[in-house]
Amino acid sequence: MDPLEDARRYAVITDDALNSLRRLIGVPITETVEPWCYEVTRDNIRHYAHGIGDDNPLWCDPAYAARSAHQGLVAPPSFIFPLNRVLSGYVGGLPGIHAMWAGANLTWHDWFRRGDGVQVTAHLKDLVEHNTRFAGRAIQQIYHAEFRNHEGTLIAEGDSWCFRTERDTAREMGTKYEQAKAKEPFRYDEAALERIWSMYHDEEVRGAEPRYVEDVTVGDAVAPIVKGPMTVTGFIAYAQGWGGLYIRANKLAWQQLEKHPGLGLDNAVGIPDVPERVHWENDLATDVGTPAAYDYGPERCSWLTHHITNWMGDSGFLHQHRSQIRRHNPVGDWMVIKGTVTAITADDHGAPLVEITQEAIQQDGELSATGVALVRLPSRN
Repeated sequence: MDPLEDARRYAVITDDALNSLRRLIGVPITETVEPWCYEVTRDNIRHYAHGIGDDNPLWCDPAYAARSAHQGLVAPPSFIFPLNRVLSGYVGGLPGIHAMWAGANLTWHDWFRRGDGVQVTAHLKDLVEHNTRFAGRAIQQIYHAEFRNHEGTLIAEGDSWCFRTERDTAREMGTKYEQAKAKEPFRYDEAALERIWSMYHDEEVRGAEPRYVEDVTVGDAVAPIVKGPMTVTGFIAYAQGWGGLYIRANKLAWQQLEKHPGLGLDNAVGIPDVPERVHWENDLATDVGTPAAYDYGPERCSWLTHHITNWMGDSGFLHQHRSQIRRHNPVGDWMVIKGTVTAITADDHGAPLVEITQEAIQQDGELSATGVALVRLPSRN
């Protein structure tokens, strides 16, 4: 007998659906929802950078960027997300099963530059079954995507993954957030806010001063950055720059629900609306097993890469980054992202690469996310 029979409101993972999805591994995705951005423009770059709270003038000030080695605006590395929704978590198959973006392994070969038009190819790479504290059975759905500019040059590539979980199982039987759900909401006082504001005030952006590889030593600390406190306003700011997955209005919202009948979930007044509203509606967020409305996964990955670009300066280049999301960041949380130089290696051409290992730590000491970056720095030689 199903112990959740009386509590079930949503779909369950079935072997038939999983087998059907497995047959799509390696098949090019030809019918996809349009990306938020087809082109790298001044406004698109700025909106995205501001959506992650990054005011680096290399992305946001055309006059400054023109004086740099790039001779014009470039986009932050995580601008990869508004260029393709599959990489950002627009998953297929397993209808009615919740999806949570949980990490990426990305490689950049060049910058996304102002004026680039971008074409993307993608396919389902793998399905991996897990047993989790959050929802018991979970399916890790991994996609691969490649990004080429209008000249056909490969600019970036990589994998990203979502975990597919049964909403009812997570809500009724999940143990990951037992303590978080039992806590009273934290109330910020002036001292708590001042601690965060002072870190924003002191944030270090390397900028035009080169950081040479000869000046870097294993064990060096990377100056921390802060993110938060988490608010729905902040999540919306990210959606403005990134585009979201299912945010549509009026006729376009209706067309989306017509095309994907299982997508809509009734809201408090009976209107079928998208599951993405877990990022701004507490009622749905708790219904899927989380403590409250929470941030976007690609948003947190973008914070990790923001930490790296602050450190490396205009002359550095983020070649690879791997991120793993370890928990949700509900409204009210805040975090500090720290990093340490853990190795200095070389790429296939002998150019030095600096490895940086990152941790994003919540205000209560819990691990929120991890990152490992490989950065190419200039050499005095």
